[in-house]
Amino acid sequence: MKKFSFVLSVLVLASFILAGCGPKPTTPLATAVPATAVPVTEVPCPVVPTAEPTRVFTDLGGRTITVAVENIYPPFNSIDQTTNKGVGYDYDVFAEICLRLNCVADMRQAAWEGIFPAMAAGEYDVLADGVTTYPYRYWAVDFSIPYTLVSQQLMVRADDTHTLDDFVADANLKVGSQIATTNYIAAGEFFPDTKIQAYSEFGAATLALLAGDIDGVVLDDAAAYGFMQANPGLLKTIGAVKTGDALAFVFPPYSDLVNPVNAALRAMHDDGTLLELNRRYGLADPAEAPPE
Repeated sequence: MKKFSFVLSVLVLASFILAGCGPKPTTPLATAVPATAVPVTEVPCPVVPTAEPTRVFTDLGGRTITVAVENIYPPFNSIDQTTNKGVGYDYDVFAEICLRLNCVADMRQAAWEGIFPAMAAGEYDVLADGVTTYPYRYWAVDFSIPYTLVSQQLMVRADDTHTLDDFVADANLKVGSQIATTNYIAAGEFFPDTKIQAYSEFGAATLALLAGDIDGVVLDDAAAYGFMQANPGLLKTIGAVKTGDALAFVFPPYSDLVNPVNAALRAMHDDGTLLELNRRYGLADPAEAPPE
C-alpha cells in the first residue's frame, strides 16, 4: 500500500509539472477576454532524451579463453602450409571478439570425435569449428547467437554429371560425410543408409572423393566452398539436401562467456565487421536465408 501511495504521489506531481509547461495566458481567468485575444507566453517543456541504448561490453581483463578447432575444416580453420600456423574464419572472428572484450584467444587443435565431452570436462572454454545448432545439442551445451546460416550441399568431382535424384536412385553411387555431425544426419535423411560412408573428418572424406572411392560428400556449403578453394577445378556442388541450418559458437552450460561474446557479435554485425568477415570466407549473412 505504501508503495502504491508513493507511486500515486509521483504521478500526481508529474501531472502538475507537465500541466505547467506549454502556452500560458497572461490574463487571469477571472478577467479573461475571449480566447482569440489572449496573449500567450511559451513555457518550455522538459526534453526527453531519445538516444540509442548504450552497448555494454564486459571487460574480461586480458583473460585467456581456450577455443577448440580442428584445423582441418576450411574455411573455418586450417594450417597454413607456408607458416605452419592456424588460419581461417574462426581465427579472425575470435581475434576481433577478443579485441572488443579485452581477452586473448588460445586456439587449441582438437579432434572432432570427443570434442563435446572434452569441453564439458573443462578442457575448452569455447568450441568454434562451424557447429550447427541442432536441437538435441541444446540439452548439453549453450550456444551463441548464430553467425551464419548454411545449407547442406552434395559435393562431387567436377566432371560428374549425376543429379541429386540420380544419387537417391542409383545404389552404386556412394556418399560420405563426417560421423557424429549434423551433415551425417542430413545425409542419412536424404539418401538410403546403405549409401552413407562414415569418415572421421571431412578432409578424409574429400580425399576419398577425389580418389574415386566415393562419389559425393555431404557438408555445409561454407565448408564445400573451402575445399573447392583448396582444390581448384576439381570439385563442385550439385544441390542442397537440407537448408536453413544455423552455425554458432558453443559453450559449456551456464558459461559466463555467452553474453559477452553475444554482445561482441551483435556489435560486429551492426557495424559491418561480421558481414565483411563472412563475405571474405564465403559465409552468408546470418540475417539472410541460406542458398539452395
